[in-house]
Amino acid sequence: MCGRYASTRSSADLATLFDAADFTQGRLDASFNLAPTDSVPIIRMSRSADARVVSAARWGLVPPWSDSPSVGVRMINARSESVTTSRAYRGPFARKRCLVPADGWYEWRKLGGGRKQPYFTTAKQDRPLVFAGLWETWGGDENRLMTCTVLTTPAVGELHEIHDRMPLLLEADSHRDWLEDRDAAEHLLHGVDEQSLKSLEIRPVGKAVGNVANDGPQLVDRVDVLESGPPMAKEEQQQTLF
Repeated sequence: MCGRYASTRSSADLATLFDAADFTQGRLDASFNLAPTDSVPIIRMSRSADARVVSAARWGLVPPWSDSPSVGVRMINARSESVTTSRAYRGPFARKRCLVPADGWYEWRKLGGGRKQPYFTTAKQDRPLVFAGLWETWGGDENRLMTCTVLTTPAVGELHEIHDRMPLLLEADSHRDWLEDRDAAEHLLHGVDEQSLKSLEIRPVGKAVGNVANDGPQLVDRVDVLESGPPMAKEEQQQTLF
């Protein structure tokens, strides 16, 4: 599960990095602590512009047939194993795939004694990570809302010691396929190669990130790992959600 992440690059920088037009109209703020329902940047294909664009979307996909946008709180993540068949996600997967740029994401590992240690996973070099995402629109006219979800896949390597799920990461050479080729995108759903973890840093961070009101670069500073009680069983770790 990915329930909190950081994205601090400006929409202008993202437009340059992804060769896209900036459609955000100033509706994005840098954040080290993005949470569900926040406005986040996505890169998508625009039919009207016939090009890639950077858009602002509310995190938590709302299907167009939903009665209320509140359903999006439960749809911040989509399992890569079922997006092609799920009623909520198969339409967006076929036509509305997007890139979700991030500095990195947070996950909480449950320790003994009821304590949790947050970790931040980021690139070792100064480059954005890119999550595979889907977008959708809900409502119409002045109430039209653009929303998105982040795809997740089984965690691999060291990440599996923290949580059993992780965002589906896309390398630069797969961005075009994900955005423009439905068949090629389906091949990208098969998960993350453990070899790709060599380019990532997994660092323990302070518990302040657990409060959505907190923000700032100090949230991603490395800290000493909390002292743990008796180790948790692997089965219990895998059931832990944010």
